[in-house]
Amino acid sequence: MNLRTPALAIYLMAGEHLPEQAAAAVDAGATLIEVGVPFSDPLADGPTIQRAAHAALMAGMTPPRCLETLAATRARLGDGVPLVPMTYAAIVERYGVARFCADAARAGATGLIVADVPPDDGDELQAESARNGIDLVQLIALTSADERLALACRVSRGFVYVVSAIGTTGAREELDVERLRGLLARVRERAGELPLLCGFGVSRPEHVRDLRAAGADGVIVGSAAIAALESGGVSGLGELVASLAEAL
Repeated sequence: MNLRTPALAIYLMAGEHLPEQAAAAVDAGATLIEVGVPFSDPLADGPTIQRAAHAALMAGMTPPRCLETLAATRARLGDGVPLVPMTYAAIVERYGVARFCADAARAGATGLIVADVPPDDGDELQAESARNGIDLVQLIALTSADERLALACRVSRGFVYVVSAIGTTGAREELDVERLRGLLARVRERAGELPLLCGFGVSRPEHVRDLRAAGADGVIVGSAAIAALESGGVSGLGELVASLAEAL
């Protein structure tokens, strides 16, 4: 994917208003849009994203409809902004791995995150995503052992998703920046020129500044973006994104 750095990735839930929301985020400074595909058992997600996923499911947002909204978002944004669906293995496997990757690529996806498929698994997913020109992004956590970290860096494409908090997604008051500084240094040794983006818990401009100073090439903001939409609509989202972009 063509990812500009420093990067500001904004997570939005797939839905009828995704094109408008994504356009507002990009206009305010987002450089990548991560698109949540709602799932009934989202193990990595905290209450804010779970609430958004539940609302999307209740509105009938099936995987095929999610890809329709992705295609509409690609049409609205043009080709310059990476679109990265984020989902879980059960959805991709039920849909069919090859079919999902092909349909996602046709809808305009340039990357893919499947949160519960580790780098030593999912050979078919890696092959089919590559075949369809989609960068399969791997996650690395504070608890990742060196062997797992090295493998994730070797097979990740597009960028490496560095999980910046232990537990599920959700805005945090503070991040353990010193531990993350050490993790980012370990990842950098193995990832080479691949961008390192920190996500989970990132919600404030000071988080962005601290993570950039610690060695991150950008950040991923999810729960705070969803909360901004809930409280202030697209204008609230735009205000949040602009404040975060300024801190890059």
